[in-house]
Amino acid sequence: MTRWTASDYNPDDFANRRHIGPSPAEMEQMLKAVGTDSLDALIDQTVPAAIRQKDVLDWPALSEAGLLARMKEVASKNRVMTSLIGQGYYGTVTPPAIQRNILENPAWYTAYTPYQPEIAQGRLEALLNFQTMVADLTGLPVANASLLDEATAAAEAMAMARRQSKSKVQGFFVDRNLHPQSIAVIQTRAAPLGIQVIQGDAQDMDPAAVFGAIFQYPGTYGHVRDLTADIDALHGTGALAIVATDLLALCVLKEPGAMGADIAVGSAQRFGVPMGYGGPHAAFMSCRDALKRAMPGRIVGVSIDASGNQAYRLSLQTREQHIRREKATSNVCTAQALLAVMASFYAVFHGPVGLRAIAQRVHLHAVTIADALREAGADVAPEAFFDTITVRVGVGQQGIMAAARHRGINLRKVGRDRVGISVDETTDASVITKLLDAFGITEPATPATAPAIPDDLLRDSDYLTHPVFHMNRAESEMMRYMRRLSDRDLALDRAMIPLGSCTMKLNAAAEMMPITWPEFGALHPFAPTDQAAGYHEAIGDLVEKLCRITGYDAFSMQPNSGAQGEYAGLLTIQAYHRSRGDDQRDICLIPVSAHGTNPATAQMCGMQVVVVKSAPNGDIDLEDFAEKAAKAGDRLAAVMITYPSTHGVFEDTVRQVCDITHDHGGQVYIDGANMNALVGLVKPGEIGGDVSHLNLHKTFAIPHGGGGPGMGPIGVRAHLAPFLPGDPQDDDSGAVSAAPYGSASILLISWAYCLMMGGEGLTQATRVAILNANYIAARLTGAYPILFMGNRGRVAHECIIDTRPFAEHGVTVNDIAKRLVNNGFHAPTMSWPVAGTLMVEPTESETKAEIDRFITALLAIRDEITDVAEGRIEVESSPLRHAPHTVEDLVRDWDRPYSREQGCFPPGAFRVDKYWPPVGRVDNAHGDRNLICTCPPLEAYAEAAE
Repeated sequence: MTRWTASDYNPDDFANRRHIGPSPAEMEQMLKAVGTDSLDALIDQTVPAAIRQKDVLDWPALSEAGLLARMKEVASKNRVMTSLIGQGYYGTVTPPAIQRNILENPAWYTAYTPYQPEIAQGRLEALLNFQTMVADLTGLPVANASLLDEATAAAEAMAMARRQSKSKVQGFFVDRNLHPQSIAVIQTRAAPLGIQVIQGDAQDMDPAAVFGAIFQYPGTYGHVRDLTADIDALHGTGALAIVATDLLALCVLKEPGAMGADIAVGSAQRFGVPMGYGGPHAAFMSCRDALKRAMPGRIVGVSIDASGNQAYRLSLQTREQHIRREKATSNVCTAQALLAVMASFYAVFHGPVGLRAIAQRVHLHAVTIADALREAGADVAPEAFFDTITVRVGVGQQGIMAAARHRGINLRKVGRDRVGISVDETTDASVITKLLDAFGITEPATPATAPAIPDDLLRDSDYLTHPVFHMNRAESEMMRYMRRLSDRDLALDRAMIPLGSCTMKLNAAAEMMPITWPEFGALHPFAPTDQAAGYHEAIGDLVEKLCRITGYDAFSMQPNSGAQGEYAGLLTIQAYHRSRGDDQRDICLIPVSAHGTNPATAQMCGMQVVVVKSAPNGDIDLEDFAEKAAKAGDRLAAVMITYPSTHGVFEDTVRQVCDITHDHGGQVYIDGANMNALVGLVKPGEIGGDVSHLNLHKTFAIPHGGGGPGMGPIGVRAHLAPFLPGDPQDDDSGAVSAAPYGSASILLISWAYCLMMGGEGLTQATRVAILNANYIAARLTGAYPILFMGNRGRVAHECIIDTRPFAEHGVTVNDIAKRLVNNGFHAPTMSWPVAGTLMVEPTESETKAEIDRFITALLAIRDEITDVAEGRIEVESSPLRHAPHTVEDLVRDWDRPYSREQGCFPPGAFRVDKYWPPVGRVDNAHGDRNLICTCPPLEAYAEAAE
């Protein structure tokens, strides 16, 4: 008979039982290996006492059930209306097969950026489909694998045009028909670069006065016109033409490439991606072939692997901002990969016939509304349009909009006397009836059958001709295609991804669920504020918690990536200096170890980057820093530092760095990339920081999604708060993103994370992240050099393994990275911040068993290196150089001096659930020499299979 004993185990303790990997018993074992008595003692040895925060994070934690109940309550405060506001955001139908198999599938949303192509072939194929879709629809041959939003894509295109234009003038023409948020972000980007933005009507443009121009097609108020003559005029003066466009419209409209456009940009949101109160959505850019090497962002290309099989990879200038630093042309780091994948599957799901049918239906619904309004005597414009019209209603504007709202419909306010109507995929007969009723029209509308598009603007070219867009669209086949692609990838749902500085932690299912609820997904970012009360409550509470965590006084939630956060932070600093008359402050000090986006961002802000040396132990060289700060004098604008340092240690001198900066009148920007080592222990706003961005897609549990979405909100001290980015609908607001709260829907994930972890749980997560990293460092010491340690022999939340000594034996860091694939692991961050090293960050979410499996793999690889070093095997013949091994390697004739067992089933690898990479080592040089960045013809697949 079992005696009853009270249990102290709480199954609803999300932080300690679900999010944090090691159990208390496992932590005791790990602490012994580290050589300390307790977790408190380890933290005391790791984090300098002088910077530790005095208060504790103490809000209570919710269980998963409690969280979902709270989320339902908050969601109910949002009012879901039919928003016909348009302006770049539209209602769309996410096919359930895509929602469940992509958006809600951790195989897709927990994947990392495909910098290791051998374990990313599935998402690379999906992104190549996206590029092909964009290239086909825009009529331009090269497209990238997504940018952040349409407004920032337009600004990137402006900068690209400036670099590539043959004109030497500084003017840039912006068509008045551009979406207001795009104009605002262009204005923000142009100012630091000395670009003069000239707004006006196209007929008033002086091509000789500009290096480029951007037109909206269709225009924000619906206008559709042929841009060929305007583009020809620009080309006559050496200027470039950019067209901001709509992919659905291009299913029936003449494409920008056919008009001679150099660059096309836009958003793929209406291809099955919910509005989400502003995002995330995949923006796109395509261009002429001659401009491809100047294109920002990521481009997926086709190459071959070691056996000559077709393989995909990221091409050309991918991550060039990390390599070129202050000479970079863009600071793009995060993309919107998951949303680009969704949009690409939407195109595969519907195919060209389905997309054309949707586009025609949308257009004819808009024509039906326009005809009914005109028949009733209304003044409707324009004559030629795709999905958007405006109606002149005079002093009745507010009354009409109120009448529409009463019927559940939001219209767009245009000027003082017009309303805008934008029809979308979700518009049906009942919506049309209610809309016309708001105008006092009660007679049933006669469905239109003829388009309101001139014949010469109707598309006559084919698109989406590749077989992937013509596959059998039975759901069974679609489901299997999505499964096949996900099976080719290695994501967090399969194994630990120990990437330093990238914090690949648990993305809990309960945190993810609410973003697909209509109450959050179906809201237009420019809907009336009172319809988004739930969003504002959630965002407000998240801001309050982030202020408590960081020690800052205010936050802007607008930046929709970490690099955008950096940019917004430096702009805020610049605006502060200008308000004090310190226009001359233009120097930014950046340590040599900083993230590559830091100097790239400073350059984009028009600042002069001065690089600060590192001391031998990896810390900032304080003497060099003080000397350069003094030399800058009253020109010092800012210093950008990362804390803990990029080298993975807590520097004791951080307060001195901040004090020196402030003594010279500069401001301190602390990069939030390593916030996972600070939460609950150190507040950047209390140790001297004036502004920080937080990577919510790292520390605060938003999943990486195969390369994005991300969010990079910035926290500031009170004196900087008045200078934060403003409303994107206002020209001179300093807006950095298209929507007021950036990718608002994914803020819910971070809020849910904070609510379920509670203050105490967040602090414990930081402590265990530090324990896990020190455990790895301790276990690997002796086998591998650990490059940087703090003054007391501890690393922070990540450690750097130095593989450079093995180079004398011909073993490269790349060999080790590829060999880890056969052990079933994604490689750590490779050759950054120090070339020839591996930066490992286990996060708090990984269990001891998984960490031990990773250590086992690295120790086995070390033995293979020893075999090479001691002459038992030549490096070219070793499993290191042949890695990763595929099934094809396993079954073909084996003539290697090591066994199949060693090659394909090394220590640490699962046997029953083994991950097999679909391709061998990818040939990067071949891919750049033979650039193919749209889906290759079907014959290429057949040749690869032979």
